[in-house]
Amino acid sequence: MGQRTQAAGGCLAMALGWGAGLTVWSVDVRSRLWRFEQAPDWSVLYAELPLALLGGTAAGLALWAVFARIRLRGSR
Repeated sequence: MGQRTQAAGGCLAMALGWGAGLTVWSVDVRSRLWRFEQAPDWSVLYAELPLALLGGTAAGLALWAVFARIRLRGSR
């Protein structure tokens, strides 16, 4: 596998992980942001969203690294 293919795979894994993190975060976000008869909980945006995006990105890149490692072992 060439370097360009590996780089493209890493970027794709990062983008898919970012999207997965955003998808997981967006489930029921309205009820977490607006509680019944309470002020909005802004920590949903400034704490949970970045953590979900970073976690999704890390998970995607870790999965990409595992598959890259398996592919390298298989080519020997």
